Amino acid sequence: MGTFLIKKTKTGIKFDLKAGNGEVIATSEVYSSAASCKNGIASVQKNAPIAAVEDQTKEGYAVEKHPKFEIYLDKAGEYRFRLKATNGQIIAVSEGYKAMAGCTNGIESVKKNAADSKIVIQE
Repeated sequence: MGTFLIKKTKTGIKFDLKAGNGEVIATSEVYSSAASCKNGIASVQKNAPIAAVEDQTKEGYAVEKHPKFEIYLDKAGEYRFRLKATNGQIIAVSEGYKAMAGCTNGIESVKKNAADSKIVIQE
């Protein structure tokens, strides 16, 4: 089982979703309040398990409906994903992966871990 770790930053509050092995598999934006951060977690818990996967690295890719994971290449040529909620807002993003397989494994891990991960507040 994974963990949502809520922590303060210099500019607000954010969460990381960690897999059972402690690896960070998704990160949120920086929120202005703990309540909005917890709403973001609830959105990931609700949307990740049912989200389609849209591979934007393929030419002529099929556009999926929200919620969805979007796979794309960053400026460094690494694979990344972002999870978008039903309203189209980005609710979680990944780190960069050198290989597509790592990125798709990250998505599967988020789908598996999001729904029943405990929430921990880092003091």
